[in-house]
Formats: sequence, C-alpha cells, structure tokens
Amino acid sequence: MFAPVRRSLALAARSGCRRNALLAAIRTPAVSRRPARLVASYTTTASLRAETFHTQLENAASASSRSTTSTPQTLTEKIVQRYSVGLPAGKKVKSGDFVTLAPHHLMTHDNSWPVATKFMSIGATKIHDNRQVVMTLDHDVQNKSEANLKKYRNIEEFAKKHGVDFYPAGRGIGHQIMVEEGYAWPGTVTVASDSHSNMYGGVGCLGTPVVRTDAAAIYAAGKTWWQIPPIARVTFTGVLPPGVTGKDVIVALCGLFNNDDVLNHAIEFTGSEETMRSIPVDDRLAIANMTTEWGALSGLFPIDSVLQSWLRAKATTSAMLNRNNARFTHARIDELLREPLAADPGATYAKSLYLNLSTLSPFVAGPNSVKVATPVRDLEAQDIKINKAYLVSCTNSRASDIAAAAKVFRDAAKDGVIPKIAEGVKFYIAAASLLEQQAAEEAGDWQVLLDAGATPLPSGCGPCIGLGTGLLEPGEVGISASNRNFKGRMGSTEAKAYLASPEVVAASALQGKIAGPGWYQKPEGVDKVVIGEGNGNVEADKAKSIEDALDKIIAQADSMIASAEKELGTSPATAAEETADSADETLTEILPGFPEKISGEIVFCDADNINTDGIYPGKYTYQDNVPPEKMAEVCMENYDASFRTVARPGDILVAGFNFGCGSSREQAATAILAKKIPLVVAGSFGNIFSRNSINNALMGVEVPRLVQRLRETFAGEDKVATRRTGWTLTWDVRRSKVVVTEGEGGKTWSQKVGELPPNVQEIIAKGGLENWVKSQIAAQA
Repeated sequence: MFAPVRRSLALAARSGCRRNALLAAIRTPAVSRRPARLVASYTTTASLRAETFHTQLENAASASSRSTTSTPQTLTEKIVQRYSVGLPAGKKVKSGDFVTLAPHHLMTHDNSWPVATKFMSIGATKIHDNRQVVMTLDHDVQNKSEANLKKYRNIEEFAKKHGVDFYPAGRGIGHQIMVEEGYAWPGTVTVASDSHSNMYGGVGCLGTPVVRTDAAAIYAAGKTWWQIPPIARVTFTGVLPPGVTGKDVIVALCGLFNNDDVLNHAIEFTGSEETMRSIPVDDRLAIANMTTEWGALSGLFPIDSVLQSWLRAKATTSAMLNRNNARFTHARIDELLREPLAADPGATYAKSLYLNLSTLSPFVAGPNSVKVATPVRDLEAQDIKINKAYLVSCTNSRASDIAAAAKVFRDAAKDGVIPKIAEGVKFYIAAASLLEQQAAEEAGDWQVLLDAGATPLPSGCGPCIGLGTGLLEPGEVGISASNRNFKGRMGSTEAKAYLASPEVVAASALQGKIAGPGWYQKPEGVDKVVIGEGNGNVEADKAKSIEDALDKIIAQADSMIASAEKELGTSPATAAEETADSADETLTEILPGFPEKISGEIVFCDADNINTDGIYPGKYTYQDNVPPEKMAEVCMENYDASFRTVARPGDILVAGFNFGCGSSREQAATAILAKKIPLVVAGSFGNIFSRNSINNALMGVEVPRLVQRLRETFAGEDKVATRRTGWTLTWDVRRSKVVVTEGEGGKTWSQKVGELPPNVQEIIAKGGLENWVKSQIAAQA
C-alpha cells in the first residue's frame, strides 16, 4: 500500500495516444454519453501520473498550477481533505496521496494500556488533545483475573490523569459507544486501534483502523500519517424485500464478490433516494462494520435523509432525557446540514460494483469463511443441526436486532407462552451497549429472550473474539450474528461457525438447526441475485463494456508490436516511453538522511498471501527482548526455512500479491530489517503490514509488473520457495521509478511508481514513527 500507492502505471504514452485515436474513430452514441470522468481517463501516461500520484507536500508552484475547482472529489477525499494538516494552499487530496491526518477522534479499547506504555516510552507526558481520545473497556470484560483487572485499573487511572473520556467494562462495545455517544460524527474522520472502525461509515463518518504505534502518535502529537486508498463505489439498486436485512446485504457482498474485489479499498455506498430509504441506520452500521471482512479499509454511507432523521431522533431523545450530551444537539445537526458533504459529479473511482437489493433473500456465511454465502433456504434443506447460537457483537446486537430476535419467539408463542430454545442448544445474548440493552428491556424484548432460555452475557466482545463464556467446542456447530467466523475465531478450530442476521440466529436457536423465521417475501420474477461491475445502469454499463473491448484491442495491438520489435532487436517504444517520462518528469524532494536510490540483488519469494506468521512466527511474537540476530535467523521461517541461508544482507526482497496479510504484529517488518534487507517489493501489500513497515522504517514499493516478469522468466525452472535471481533492482526515489536489470546481459527496463513524499520520508529517515513523535515532542518543548 505504500510508495506505489497500491498500483503502478503500466500504460505507455504511445498507448494513451493510440487509445484516443481509436476512440475518436469508432465512438458510438453510447460512448458519447459516458460521464466526463471516463473520457478523462483516456489521457496520456503523464497526465494519469499527475492526477494519481501527486503528493500532499509537493512544491507550492506545482500545487497552485492545478485548478482547485475542476478536480472533482469523492466523499472519502472530501472528508480527508478536512482532516489533513500541512497541505499546500489550493491542494486537493486524491486517492493515493500520503497525508498527515489529525482525526476528529481516536478510540482505543483494552489495548489502551499497551498504547499508553508506548506513549510513555517515547518520552511523552501529556496527551496532545484529551478531547480527541476516547477509551473504552470492551474486549475481555468477563476476565476477572488480577492481571486483567490491574490492566483495566491502569487504563482508567491513565484516562483520569489526562482527562480523557473513559467508558468502563460493561458499558458497551467501543464502536457502539462511539456511534451512540456522537463521537463518530458525519463528515469527520474517526479512527480506532481496532479493525472494525469501518462501522462508523454507517453514520457517514469515515472510520478506519490504525495500529498501536499510530494510536500512540495521536496520543502524543494529535496526528499520524495515512495514505488515501483506492476508492470503490458500490451502488445499490432496488429496495430490500421484507425479511431481508443489512446483515444479508453484507454477507451476500462478501460471498458473491469474493475475489478480493475491494481489498484495501475505501468503499462508498450509494443508490437512489428510494433505495437508500430502505436501509435504516442500524442496517447501515452492520454493513459498514463487516466491510472489514470484505477486505476494505472503510465503508462509507452518504449523509442523506435517512441519516438526518436518525440524528434528529438522537438529539430529541438526548434533550428529553436531559442526558446533557453536547454532541447530539439540533444546533449541531443544523450546522452539519447547512453544507452537507457529498461526492462531486465526475469523481474518480478505482472500481464500481452494484447489487440489486430487490433480488436478495436471507443469506448465511460459512462455515468458517465469509467468502462462502448461501441462501438460508438452501441450508434449511440440508438440516444442519446447531449446538450454539449467538446474538452478540457490535455488528448486530442493538435494540432493533434484539427486537427482531424476540419477534421470532413471539410469533411462535402459543396462548401467550414464549417457546423455549431447542433442546441441546445454548443461546447467548449480549447487547452492543448498556443503553441498547436498556432499550430492549423497556420494550420487553430482552425478557422474551430470557424467557426462551437465552443466557445473558455482559455487554462486550466476548464470544465474538473467542473470550469468556460459551465458546465453541471441538465438533460443535454455531451460528452467530457477529462479524467473523474464521476457523478457531469463536473457539475450537475443530468447530464450524456460521454468520447470519439476528432473526435467522433466533430461528435457528428455536428450531435447533439452521433456519429462517419465514418472513421473507420473494418478489415476483426474482430467480437469482443480480450483481455486477458498474452501477447497474444498463446504458452506462454498456459504455463501460465498450471501453473494456477497446482496452483488449489495444493490448493485442501492443503485444503484436512488442513481438515485432523483439524480432528486430529494437524497442523504439521503450525509448519513446523514457523520452515521455523525462519530458514530464517531476522530481521529488529528498530530505536529509533519506537515500536517493536503493539498489540490490533480487531474492524472490514466489507466493501470494504470505502472511505475517509466515514472515515472523507467532511463537516469538509475545517473547520480549528477542535480539535482532535471532529475529534475522527466524525471518520468513514459517514460509521457507531455507530463507535464512538463501537471502543475504542488502538484498531486495520481492514477493507476490497481498504480502504481509494476517495479524498486526510489528515484528513482521522489524524481522526483515534485522535481516538487513532495506526494501521489500511486492505485487501488493496487506494494509496493516504497510503501516507497520513505514512505522518501523522499512521501505516498500508495489510493482506488479516485476512479479509477473519473474514468474514468466522462471516458470520453466524447478519451483523453489526462495530464489536468488541474479536480477538487480534500483529504486530511484527522486524520480519515482524503479529500474530492473534481468540478470547479466539481460534487458533493462524501468517503471514509474508512486511518489514517496517528504512527510513519509521524514518518518523513515528518523527511524520510524516513534522517533518521529519524539522529534515532535522535542520541537514543542
């Protein structure tokens, strides 16, 4: 995700010109109606680079040369614009930019003490802005051990000392508190040291996760760095049928678009007013929450009439109950709505997908994967017995969810007697927050579930993250309204876990097998779920198909030309590219202490999805004071034990796609540095690994073309996990390009990559984010 800003530009200047000529020659009425942004995408490579890879700290002359009114922005970009600091005058942020971000709020939960410890270890003594930080205790609230209670006391005392808003164990799950207390406010950036920060997008707030080092930096300096991801637009059409919920929407999206379609993207959901009116805020929160499982970094809903009504109701309730919550007031809502943020017409999106809500039915995810989604009716036919059911988590345990589950039992009642859950089944319930539980109690819904035999748990994460009472035992089958069903997540790795809506979970608990409540009303003529690329508009999507066809024609022509050039022993195209690159070349400022070029021999780890456990084994993760020599020795051990002898200091490590996926362990980056490898190149990186790399001064660049060339070249040789290639790579940071020589006597080629701006260089040059924060503290002293 870093220097190349996720994707490198492979278009040559000649291709852009050839494409424009083809478009001019065969343009059809359908193409002519294409939005301006699509036409604008058919520009030369130079123009594309200028729009895609400009940085927040480019010189003022360059920034002011671009029109600040003719650059349409997405909703994500507009919100980031508001919370970016140090931007040049007139600068408009775009996807791919590295920015210094001062979020509206930061939430830390049970990890507040590790963050506080890191904060204190870098010499910080005062939280930069105590109104910016919120602390909640929610993960391990059932754990009454002295060690956990001591940690909780430490967090509470730290919060009290610094005047930070603090919510104790049992008050609720942090993400729910952020929403119901108004910290996650529409049009703001609010982050948390937890992956489900995406949930804030349900109320039009750009929520995204940060790692612990980022959180400590925000504690100390009020800001950290962020790279604006590629932005995907997901258009909803139709309306939700009766019996279909937001949980069904996101389970279907995860299961039907299951090829990492939105991996490391920021998502913006949109649709007609009629469509969006069919998705209440609680359903939006569930959808946004699970965009994390879909692979996204945020899931943002619009600031529309549905949200406005929800906000007004919150403000009215707050006033009536004299809750004295200054965050929910009609005056503040008036201010928000005076100039509501929305995406500009013609804003550029990395990709567009659509889902026709009218064609959805209740869905279930699993077992043990969100990428497997099956209609409830199909699973009902399989008679899958369950042992445990869960109505828990920040995803689906609000009062409306509890009401839906209670209705299942009320509908099945005879003579006013609530039926019991099926024999042999345990049904666990925990509200998303104490306020949500109180609302459910007042409505009588909580008592209905207790009468049915449900086991109440304190408001907190609990079974969702495999902590506390009610975990799945070996051989058991569970169905949950939570967000993750990875193998072993909710208990034993030998158990099976499914995810579903609250009503399906309740119906399954009642019947003792996976079942729906029978509320779904299938619209006439619906045979399958309608999804696709584009926005669901036939004419616009037809135009897109024509674009794709043109791309294919151009690619075939380029291939034929390249083959002919190879036979002739010449490559005028390469010369043309280099000439074009030189003509429009913009040099990046290089800060003192940062290298202009990084070179080395390529050692190739030919695999995709190498996770952080493969890079640095989990058995060492929680061992303190592991010396660098040991870290270097075990680096990549779980991926390939021979890496320790094949790789050498000074090598450039090249890997496949999604390198560094998995857990957030920082040692995945520091172990590579311990091996004295200065640069990692990959087809793409896992987001958290990218953050940890920059935070720990490991440099990385994405070059998909290099991975493809290596695989093509060595395809005929014996497969090895780690290969010394004899190839060399130089990353020219000043010119934002890499130069590759394919072995002794082999061809040399170059590729433009994303700019590494000075604000990120500064973090790396100082040895990582912690040292950067120390320098900020020293400067303020």
